[in-house]
Amino acid sequence: MKFSTLLVAGSSLLSATVVQAHGDAILPRSEVQRRDQLARRCAGAAGAFNAKRMAKRSSSMVKRQATTAPEAETHYKSIQNETCVMTPEVIMGPYVWPMSQLIRTDMSEDQPGVPLTLDIGVLDMATCEPLQNAMVSLWHCNATGDYSSFEELDENLTFTELKEKLGLTNVTYGVTDLHTGNSTWLRGMYPTNKEGMMEMKTVFPGFYAGRAIHIHSQVFTHWTLAPNGTMRSGDLVSTGQLYFGEELTQQVMALEPYARHTQIQRTGNDVDKFIGGSMAGGYSPFVAVEPLDGADVTKGMVGYITLGVDTANLSRPPNYIEPAEPVEKK
Repeated sequence: MKFSTLLVAGSSLLSATVVQAHGDAILPRSEVQRRDQLARRCAGAAGAFNAKRMAKRSSSMVKRQATTAPEAETHYKSIQNETCVMTPEVIMGPYVWPMSQLIRTDMSEDQPGVPLTLDIGVLDMATCEPLQNAMVSLWHCNATGDYSSFEELDENLTFTELKEKLGLTNVTYGVTDLHTGNSTWLRGMYPTNKEGMMEMKTVFPGFYAGRAIHIHSQVFTHWTLAPNGTMRSGDLVSTGQLYFGEELTQQVMALEPYARHTQIQRTGNDVDKFIGGSMAGGYSPFVAVEPLDGADVTKGMVGYITLGVDTANLSRPPNYIEPAEPVEKK
């Protein structure tokens, strides 16, 4: 139920022709070029970082499978290290809600869907080294297109249509309050460890009107927490959207409960208006996915992606909302 767009605060490259969206200011060409140079300089480090994490997990999975089913053939035999991403500036979307972003490593709660474990690495573009203690915040819709905290809004309307229905003319993403409740499912955040990585359990996202399937991400440094487990303050260094391959998406969308979302047609990756801008400079915003059991992705998957963040481009953006009072988890 939400129309997601995102506004990034700095991660890397961008095409100057796609930096503007929904009225947001176009970045100066010099800034686009600066970020592109950062991304290119760290490309090798990002690929190695992704490959290292994949190899480590693959090794443990092979050992686990060997003790339980020696005859089972594992899918973890090759490293797909082409999937590193330097997330570009995109639009944040009106359904970001910091008061529902809880610090945890499993944000699935009771939501049905194919289990997805995200293995996310954060790379400091200033040093091309993994960035530790960076808070990675994630949120996405459920299998039938709804976002927690916004369940009462119609996921089958594009945001333009939704604004018209609600009689809204001016909306500032992350500031204009559209939330309809305090649910927290499929929202969560956690800091990177000393190796610059964090892991989050969730379920494969569904879709809503006008957008390809995606997961929102933000990365903060110098963060502090409120007593209720949300973030009190932090410097935003990246906002991005993460995507999945079309073949995988079709496979998952044929399953329940995803298959019951038939009211609208799903927007494919080939026509989504934000994916193109995310691929400037040759980098990919697509998550590299492997089956958890080494064979069947529909029984669960692990997804790898590396986020390159520009730590020289700090901001405390207008979309940040300091929690006023604890949020009760329903």
